[in-house]
Amino acid sequence: MDELTFHTRLHQPGSILDVGAHDGLLTLPLSRLPGARILAFEPLPSAFARLEAAIRAEYGSIPPHIGLHPVALGAEAGRLTLSVPVLEGVAQEQWASTAKTYAGFGSVTVLRHEVAVTTIDALDLPDLRHVKLDAEGFEEEVLQGARATLARCRPVLSLEVEERHRPGSTRDVPALLAGLGYETWFALHGEWQPHAAFDAATMQVASPDPAVFAASDPYVFTFFAWPAERSAAIQAALSYG
Repeated sequence: MDELTFHTRLHQPGSILDVGAHDGLLTLPLSRLPGARILAFEPLPSAFARLEAAIRAEYGSIPPHIGLHPVALGAEAGRLTLSVPVLEGVAQEQWASTAKTYAGFGSVTVLRHEVAVTTIDALDLPDLRHVKLDAEGFEEEVLQGARATLARCRPVLSLEVEERHRPGSTRDVPALLAGLGYETWFALHGEWQPHAAFDAATMQVASPDPAVFAASDPYVFTFFAWPAERSAAIQAALSYG
């Protein structure tokens, strides 16, 4: 199951966070859901420019129900360095990270941007229903900065979590969520699997070097999390049957 289908099936009117919005691949379709208010965060300047252009092309202007934020999210407010690896003169924007420096990879040069950082809790959202999170290894910090909001609003989450960006993250991120009363699941071969069935040694093997693209089969990196108290109802709504 892809992230858009996940959020569409579980949609409730209210706020949706697109963390790591890039150029709006999910921001746009999520913005069309009834009663949705989208807050899209993208700290990479080139990607943010495309995100803003895509919204304007779709709506003619930035509509009131979409908020675009050229900042990163983390555990606390401040500033961080966003590193973007460059291969053969081409910036690999999909690898832009505040968690990695890309030092030590001989075939890679690096662009660096100083970016502002805020927290999800600082947004003081009363009605957060959905979170899509793709922060290239910084997912744990983003969630640390969202503890109060997750406890108050109990949104559902989709997360891209990869060992190649941060070793141990496929263990640590679900553990953090479990401490907040969340279950973490993944989809494989048309079935939902609990996080306990995930084996990083066989299901997620890939090089941390942006110049190396080989990966294990299967390569499971998209996870879904929801409040434990709603698990039965959510699984029924997401049934593959």
